Amino acid sequence: MVFASLIFLFLFLPLNLILYYSSKNATWRNWVLIIFSLFFYGWGEPIWISLLILSSMVDWANALFIEKHKGTKWAKVGVVVTLILNLGLLATFKYDVFIVDQVNALLGTSFSAPGYALPIGISFYTFHTISYVVDVYRGDIKAQRNFPNFLMYVSLYSSLVAGPIIRYAHVATEIDSRKENLRDFSLGVSRFCIGLFKKVVIANVAAELVKKYMGDNSDLLTMTELSALSSAEAWFGLIMFAIQIYFDFSGYSDMAIGLGRMFGFHFRENFEYPYISKSISEFWRRWHISLGSIFRDYVYIPLGGNKKRVYFNLLVVWFLTGMWHGASWNFIFWGLYFFVFIALEKAFLLKALDKVPAFVSHTYALLIIIPGWVIFYFTDTNMLVAYVQKLFSFSGSPNGNTDFFNTITTHLFWLIMAIVLCMPVYHKVKAYIEKKASRVTVFDSVTIGFNVLLLFICVAQLVGKSYNPFIYFRF
Repeated sequence: MVFASLIFLFLFLPLNLILYYSSKNATWRNWVLIIFSLFFYGWGEPIWISLLILSSMVDWANALFIEKHKGTKWAKVGVVVTLILNLGLLATFKYDVFIVDQVNALLGTSFSAPGYALPIGISFYTFHTISYVVDVYRGDIKAQRNFPNFLMYVSLYSSLVAGPIIRYAHVATEIDSRKENLRDFSLGVSRFCIGLFKKVVIANVAAELVKKYMGDNSDLLTMTELSALSSAEAWFGLIMFAIQIYFDFSGYSDMAIGLGRMFGFHFRENFEYPYISKSISEFWRRWHISLGSIFRDYVYIPLGGNKKRVYFNLLVVWFLTGMWHGASWNFIFWGLYFFVFIALEKAFLLKALDKVPAFVSHTYALLIIIPGWVIFYFTDTNMLVAYVQKLFSFSGSPNGNTDFFNTITTHLFWLIMAIVLCMPVYHKVKAYIEKKASRVTVFDSVTIGFNVLLLFICVAQLVGKSYNPFIYFRF
């Protein structure tokens, strides 16, 4: 099940809210969230609920074991068990085919991998539980003694299948005792509607254009189709993917944060307008913030951070960042691509960028970020190389550009809106309305009307179109 679906909007979520708020009992509310979260997760693949519960149970018990034996070698054993279990599950379900293929290529063997289906969201909830156990080991948090409460944290459907990665330390108090109120609920609804609009009206439209010029998983672009594209069409397709992946994932994060607010949780931000960045380092401080903080706090700093072997530490982090996104060489290349530029910025480039006009540094960032998405997109190395060649061949289309110009003019208003919304325009408009609204009721009325309008537009889009992909489900 996805947030941007009519079943979720008009059946699942309303029923969840009604049952949740039908009682003020905290235990009742937690169990409502657990049951609905497990149902949400099992909507497409119910078999993997058992894996989620098993992983949660082992990590919950390990954390209690670690806390009991704090300061001894047994505490380290608990951490090792958690790492082996969770990373073993990732290796089994996400990387088994990739690992076996590399072994066969290296040794000339012919082993075959089981090729298990990837459980949805395993990369996200694995980080939830690993970070929790490590934080308990470090003494940063107390172990959760109530298993249902821990299961609720791991399985909470708002962030279970596609993030943001919620760290237990950030919501520990709210897991045990939340203070739901009307203001938070209202802010949650607004944030959810904004995220839904991003996903349905911007990301889905961009996805259709990406499919046309770059293909997709169900309809791969052929070499013949690629040769028929002009360089301008190839660049347009890539820019559309840059728009799609941002609004797809940031929209989902907005919806997750909004849902959390409706139930009394205050999740941290996951995107802060990354395309306005003036460097690659800044871009990655603004993009998928929760993932970046995980690698920073649990890999980069323990390896030595900025104190020793800085570039080696960066190399490890970006290799793992690429690997986390998928079991394919293109993701590793993508991670190492950004490692090169971040290393250069740390060495000398940031100092140079500080001295040039903001327009120049912003242009530099976009000229690195957008071409990087082509590495991310194509898992087929031959297609990746061919598409890069097409981008920089600066050739025209053998079939003419009439269709391309029609596509541009048809989507011109939408394209302008998408580009504008990559910038913090909404927050400035909201601040202006808050300042001009003389009474709270006036502002509330404007907000309600705005939310209803967004919801109406999104529902109309969902009813009229069936193409509703979500990129990060495959991670």
